[in-house]
Amino acid sequence: MIDPTTGLRVQSSLVICSRNRRAMLGDTIRSVLRGTELPSEIIVVDQSDQPLAVIPADWQHPQSELQYVWTPEVGLSRANNLGVRRARYPHLVFTHDDVLADPHWLHALLSALLAAGPRTVVTGRVPSGPPETAGGFQQTIRTSSQPALWERRTRLNPLLVLNMAIHRAALDQVGGFDERLGPGTPFPGAEDIDLGFRLLEAGYRIAYTPEAIVWHRAWRLPESYLPLKWAYGVALGGFFGKHWWPRDVWIRGMLTSVLRHRTAHALRKAIRAPRVAVGDALSVAGVLLGTVRWWWLHRTD
Repeated sequence: MIDPTTGLRVQSSLVICSRNRRAMLGDTIRSVLRGTELPSEIIVVDQSDQPLAVIPADWQHPQSELQYVWTPEVGLSRANNLGVRRARYPHLVFTHDDVLADPHWLHALLSALLAAGPRTVVTGRVPSGPPETAGGFQQTIRTSSQPALWERRTRLNPLLVLNMAIHRAALDQVGGFDERLGPGTPFPGAEDIDLGFRLLEAGYRIAYTPEAIVWHRAWRLPESYLPLKWAYGVALGGFFGKHWWPRDVWIRGMLTSVLRHRTAHALRKAIRAPRVAVGDALSVAGVLLGTVRWWWLHRTD
Protein backbone atom coordinates (compact mmCIF):
# COMPACT_ATOMS: atom_id res chain seq x y z
CA MET A 1 0.00 0.00 0.00
CA ILE A 2 1.26 3.48 -0.90
CA ASP A 3 0.72 6.44 1.41
CA PRO A 4 -0.86 9.14 -0.81
CA THR A 5 0.69 11.94 1.26
CA THR A 6 4.28 10.70 0.90
CA GLY A 7 4.23 8.41 -2.13
CA LEU A 8 6.03 5.79 -0.04
CA ARG A 9 4.97 2.31 1.08
CA VAL A 10 3.01 2.38 4.30
CA GLN A 11 5.10 1.00 7.14
CA SER A 12 3.12 -0.65 9.90
CA SER A 13 3.79 -2.66 13.04
CA LEU A 14 1.29 -5.34 14.05
CA VAL A 15 1.25 -6.24 17.75
CA ILE A 16 -0.16 -9.62 18.79
CA CYS A 17 -0.03 -10.60 22.46
CA SER A 18 -0.45 -14.19 23.62
CA ARG A 19 -0.43 -16.36 26.71
CA ASN A 20 -0.45 -20.16 26.55
CA ARG A 21 -2.41 -20.29 23.28
CA ARG A 22 0.35 -21.14 20.83
CA ALA A 23 -1.80 -23.13 18.39
CA MET A 24 -4.34 -20.32 18.04
CA LEU A 25 -1.55 -17.75 17.87
CA GLY A 26 -0.05 -19.62 14.92
CA ASP A 27 -3.43 -19.67 13.17
CA THR A 28 -3.74 -15.91 13.66
CA ILE A 29 -0.28 -15.18 12.26
CA ARG A 30 -0.82 -17.43 9.24
CA SER A 31 -4.16 -15.74 8.48
CA VAL A 32 -2.45 -12.32 8.55
CA LEU A 33 0.32 -13.52 6.23
CA ARG A 34 -2.28 -14.72 3.72
CA GLY A 35 -3.60 -11.17 3.43
CA THR A 36 -3.48 -8.88 0.43
CA GLU A 37 -1.57 -6.37 2.57
CA LEU A 38 1.18 -7.40 4.98
CA PRO A 39 2.48 -5.47 7.97
CA SER A 40 6.09 -4.35 7.77
CA GLU A 41 6.67 -6.27 10.98
CA ILE A 42 4.76 -8.53 13.33
CA ILE A 43 5.62 -8.23 17.01
CA VAL A 44 4.56 -11.25 19.06
CA VAL A 45 4.66 -10.57 22.78
CA ASP A 46 4.46 -13.98 24.42
CA GLN A 47 3.59 -14.24 28.11
CA SER A 48 3.33 -18.03 28.05
CA ASP A 49 4.80 -20.05 30.90
CA GLN A 50 7.80 -20.99 28.76
CA PRO A 51 9.38 -19.24 25.75
CA LEU A 52 9.09 -20.72 22.29
CA ALA A 53 12.23 -22.71 21.49
CA VAL A 54 11.98 -22.45 17.69
CA ILE A 55 10.01 -19.97 15.60
CA PRO A 56 7.84 -21.94 13.13
CA ALA A 57 8.74 -21.34 9.52
CA ASP A 58 5.15 -20.52 8.56
CA TRP A 59 5.11 -17.62 11.02
CA GLN A 60 7.63 -15.84 8.83
CA HIS A 61 7.44 -14.03 5.50
CA PRO A 62 10.12 -12.16 3.53
CA GLN A 63 7.94 -9.04 3.38
CA SER A 64 7.02 -9.00 7.07
CA GLU A 65 9.73 -9.25 9.71
CA LEU A 66 8.81 -11.20 12.85
CA GLN A 67 9.89 -10.01 16.28
CA TYR A 68 9.30 -12.61 18.98
CA VAL A 69 9.44 -11.25 22.52
CA TRP A 70 8.97 -13.55 25.51
CA THR A 71 8.36 -12.04 28.93
CA PRO A 72 7.54 -13.71 32.26
CA GLU A 73 5.31 -10.79 33.20
CA VAL A 74 1.56 -11.14 32.71
CA GLY A 75 -1.14 -8.67 31.74
CA LEU A 76 -2.49 -7.85 28.29
CA SER A 77 -2.06 -4.09 28.67
CA ARG A 78 1.53 -4.58 29.83
CA ALA A 79 2.17 -6.80 26.81
CA ASN A 80 0.62 -4.28 24.41
CA ASN A 81 2.79 -1.50 25.83
CA LEU A 82 5.87 -3.67 25.46
CA GLY A 83 4.90 -4.38 21.85
CA VAL A 84 4.57 -0.65 21.19
CA ARG A 85 8.02 -0.01 22.64
CA ARG A 86 9.48 -2.64 20.34
CA ALA A 87 7.61 -1.38 17.27
CA ARG A 88 9.71 0.44 14.67
CA TYR A 89 7.00 2.03 12.54
CA PRO A 90 4.53 4.91 12.98
CA HIS A 91 1.33 3.06 12.10
CA LEU A 92 0.41 0.63 14.88
CA VAL A 93 -2.06 -2.22 14.42
CA PHE A 94 -3.38 -4.52 17.15
CA THR A 95 -5.18 -7.81 17.23
CA HIS A 96 -5.47 -10.83 19.56
CA ASP A 97 -4.23 -14.38 19.36
CA ASP A 98 -7.71 -15.93 18.96
CA VAL A 99 -8.82 -14.30 15.71
CA LEU A 100 -8.61 -15.14 12.03
CA ALA A 101 -7.98 -12.16 9.77
CA ASP A 102 -9.95 -11.67 6.57
CA PRO A 103 -7.58 -11.47 3.57
CA HIS A 104 -8.47 -7.79 3.05
CA TRP A 105 -8.41 -6.90 6.76
CA LEU A 106 -5.15 -5.00 7.02
CA HIS A 107 -5.58 -3.19 3.71
CA ALA A 108 -9.03 -1.95 4.77
CA LEU A 109 -7.84 -0.95 8.24
CA LEU A 110 -4.76 0.97 7.09
CA SER A 111 -6.60 2.59 4.17
CA ALA A 112 -9.17 3.95 6.62
CA LEU A 113 -6.46 5.15 9.00
CA LEU A 114 -4.60 7.05 6.27
CA ALA A 115 -7.80 8.55 4.85
CA ALA A 116 -9.01 9.73 8.26
CA GLY A 117 -5.82 11.51 9.29
CA PRO A 118 -3.66 11.56 12.42
CA ARG A 119 -6.48 12.57 14.79
CA THR A 120 -8.53 9.44 14.11
CA VAL A 121 -8.24 5.89 15.44
CA VAL A 122 -9.77 3.10 13.36
CA THR A 123 -11.51 -0.06 14.52
CA GLY A 124 -13.25 -2.75 12.50
CA ARG A 125 -15.80 -5.52 12.41
CA VAL A 126 -15.45 -8.53 14.73
CA PRO A 127 -18.00 -11.26 13.95
CA SER A 128 -17.94 -14.55 15.80
CA GLY A 129 -16.50 -17.57 14.06
CA PRO A 130 -18.41 -20.87 14.03
CA PRO A 131 -18.47 -22.80 17.33
CA GLU A 132 -15.28 -24.82 17.72
CA THR A 133 -16.75 -27.01 20.45
CA ALA A 134 -20.24 -27.98 21.56
CA GLY A 135 -21.86 -24.76 22.75
CA GLY A 136 -18.72 -22.77 21.93
CA PHE A 137 -19.20 -19.01 21.98
CA GLN A 138 -17.35 -15.70 21.97
CA GLN A 139 -18.23 -12.67 24.07
CA THR A 140 -16.52 -9.78 22.27
CA ILE A 141 -18.08 -9.31 18.85
CA ARG A 142 -19.29 -6.48 16.61
CA THR A 143 -21.31 -7.21 13.49
CA SER A 144 -22.69 -3.90 12.21
CA SER A 145 -22.22 -3.35 8.47
CA GLN A 146 -22.65 0.43 8.80
CA PRO A 147 -19.67 2.80 9.16
CA ALA A 148 -19.69 4.99 12.25
CA LEU A 149 -17.70 7.88 13.71
CA TRP A 150 -17.45 8.97 17.34
CA GLU A 151 -16.06 12.37 18.30
CA ARG A 152 -17.13 12.73 21.92
CA ARG A 153 -18.15 10.65 24.91
CA THR A 154 -20.43 7.75 24.12
CA ARG A 155 -21.94 4.86 26.04
CA LEU A 156 -21.37 2.44 23.15
CA ASN A 157 -17.76 1.45 23.96
CA PRO A 158 -16.71 2.00 20.33
CA LEU A 159 -13.09 0.80 20.38
CA LEU A 160 -12.13 -2.88 20.07
CA VAL A 161 -8.38 -3.26 20.47
CA LEU A 162 -8.41 -6.71 18.88
CA ASN A 163 -9.13 -4.88 15.61
CA MET A 164 -7.50 -1.46 15.79
CA ALA A 165 -5.10 0.81 13.92
CA ILE A 166 -3.69 3.96 15.47
CA HIS A 167 -0.91 6.47 14.87
CA ARG A 168 1.88 6.09 17.39
CA ALA A 169 1.65 9.78 18.31
CA ALA A 170 -1.98 9.35 19.36
CA LEU A 171 -1.21 6.41 21.62
CA ASP A 172 1.78 8.21 23.10
CA GLN A 173 -0.28 11.32 23.85
CA VAL A 174 -2.80 9.44 26.00
CA GLY A 175 -0.15 7.38 27.76
CA GLY A 176 -0.66 4.01 26.11
CA PHE A 177 -2.59 1.17 27.72
CA ASP A 178 -3.38 1.36 31.43
CA GLU A 179 -1.56 -1.63 32.88
CA ARG A 180 -3.93 -1.74 35.85
CA LEU A 181 -6.73 -2.89 33.53
CA GLY A 182 -7.14 -5.91 31.26
CA PRO A 183 -6.64 -9.68 31.44
CA GLY A 184 -3.94 -10.62 33.95
CA THR A 185 -4.95 -7.91 36.44
CA PRO A 186 -7.57 -7.66 39.21
CA PHE A 187 -9.74 -6.01 36.55
CA PRO A 188 -9.64 -8.60 33.73
CA GLY A 189 -10.96 -6.51 30.87
CA ALA A 190 -12.09 -2.96 29.96
CA GLU A 191 -8.63 -1.92 28.74
CA ASP A 192 -10.18 -1.11 25.36
CA ILE A 193 -13.09 0.81 26.92
CA ASP A 194 -10.61 2.84 28.93
CA LEU A 195 -8.31 3.55 25.98
CA GLY A 196 -11.23 4.60 23.77
CA PHE A 197 -12.55 6.90 26.49
CA ARG A 198 -9.18 8.59 26.99
CA LEU A 199 -8.70 9.06 23.24
CA LEU A 200 -12.08 10.73 22.88
CA GLU A 201 -11.38 12.90 25.93
CA ALA A 202 -8.11 13.99 24.29
CA GLY A 203 -9.96 15.14 21.18
CA TYR A 204 -9.38 12.14 18.92
CA ARG A 205 -12.06 10.49 16.82
CA ILE A 206 -12.83 6.77 16.59
CA ALA A 207 -13.93 5.51 13.18
CA TYR A 208 -15.60 2.14 12.63
CA THR A 209 -14.76 0.53 9.29
CA PRO A 210 -16.88 -2.60 8.71
CA GLU A 211 -14.75 -3.70 5.74
CA ALA A 212 -11.87 -4.45 8.14
CA ILE A 213 -12.85 -7.87 9.48
CA VAL A 214 -11.29 -10.29 11.94
CA TRP A 215 -13.24 -13.37 13.00
CA HIS A 216 -13.26 -13.90 16.76
CA ARG A 217 -13.02 -17.65 17.19
CA ALA A 218 -15.82 -19.22 19.25
CA TRP A 219 -13.57 -21.43 21.36
CA ARG A 220 -14.95 -20.60 24.80
CA LEU A 221 -16.71 -23.45 26.57
CA PRO A 222 -20.30 -23.02 27.79
CA GLU A 223 -19.22 -23.37 31.43
CA SER A 224 -17.07 -20.25 31.06
CA TYR A 225 -20.10 -18.04 30.31
CA LEU A 226 -20.97 -17.12 33.89
CA PRO A 227 -17.37 -16.62 35.09
CA LEU A 228 -16.78 -14.41 32.05
CA LYS A 229 -19.83 -12.27 32.77
CA TRP A 230 -18.56 -11.81 36.33
CA ALA A 231 -15.00 -11.01 35.25
CA TYR A 232 -16.05 -8.49 32.63
CA GLY A 233 -18.39 -6.87 35.16
CA VAL A 234 -15.54 -6.45 37.62
CA ALA A 235 -13.38 -4.96 34.86
CA LEU A 236 -16.08 -2.50 33.85
CA GLY A 237 -16.44 -1.51 37.49
CA GLY A 238 -12.71 -0.79 37.51
CA PHE A 239 -13.21 1.55 34.57
CA PHE A 240 -15.96 3.40 36.42
CA GLY A 241 -13.88 3.56 39.59
CA LYS A 242 -10.95 5.03 37.68
CA HIS A 243 -12.94 7.76 35.93
CA TRP A 244 -15.39 8.57 38.71
CA TRP A 245 -15.30 12.18 39.77
CA PRO A 246 -17.87 13.71 42.17
CA ARG A 247 -18.77 16.40 39.66
CA ASP A 248 -18.76 14.20 36.56
CA VAL A 249 -22.48 13.72 36.05
CA TRP A 250 -21.93 11.85 32.77
CA ILE A 251 -19.85 9.07 34.31
CA ARG A 252 -22.33 8.68 37.16
CA GLY A 253 -25.15 8.55 34.64
CA MET A 254 -23.33 5.92 32.56
CA LEU A 255 -22.77 3.73 35.61
CA THR A 256 -26.40 4.09 36.67
CA SER A 257 -27.57 3.28 33.14
CA VAL A 258 -25.44 0.12 32.95
CA LEU A 259 -26.69 -1.13 36.31
CA ARG A 260 -30.32 -0.33 35.49
CA HIS A 261 -30.20 -1.87 32.02
CA ARG A 262 -28.54 -5.11 33.09
CA THR A 263 -30.81 -5.50 36.11
CA ALA A 264 -33.90 -5.00 33.96
CA HIS A 265 -32.60 -7.46 31.38
CA ALA A 266 -31.98 -10.05 34.09
CA LEU A 267 -35.54 -9.70 35.34
CA ARG A 268 -36.99 -10.03 31.84
CA LYS A 269 -34.99 -13.21 31.18
CA ALA A 270 -35.50 -14.79 34.60
CA ILE A 271 -38.05 -17.37 33.46
CA ARG A 272 -37.35 -18.03 29.79
CA ALA A 273 -33.55 -17.73 29.87
CA PRO A 274 -32.37 -18.24 33.47
CA ARG A 275 -28.71 -18.65 32.47
CA VAL A 276 -28.72 -15.28 30.75
CA ALA A 277 -30.48 -13.76 33.75
CA VAL A 278 -27.89 -15.13 36.14
CA GLY A 279 -25.14 -13.82 33.86
CA ASP A 280 -26.62 -10.32 33.94
CA ALA A 281 -27.02 -10.48 37.71
CA LEU A 282 -23.38 -11.52 38.08
CA SER A 283 -22.37 -8.69 35.78
CA VAL A 284 -24.21 -6.15 37.94
CA ALA A 285 -22.59 -7.51 41.10
CA GLY A 286 -19.21 -7.49 39.37
CA VAL A 287 -19.55 -3.85 38.32
CA LEU A 288 -20.35 -2.83 41.88
CA LEU A 289 -17.47 -4.86 43.31
CA GLY A 290 -15.05 -3.64 40.65
CA THR A 291 -15.89 0.01 41.35
CA VAL A 292 -15.27 -0.43 45.07
CA ARG A 293 -12.16 -2.53 44.43
CA TRP A 294 -10.66 0.21 42.28
CA TRP A 295 -11.26 2.83 44.95
CA TRP A 296 -9.69 0.56 47.56
CA LEU A 297 -6.62 -0.40 45.52
CA HIS A 298 -5.96 2.95 43.86
CA ARG A 299 -7.42 5.48 46.27
CA THR A 300 -4.00 7.12 46.72
CA ASP A 301 -2.98 7.11 43.02
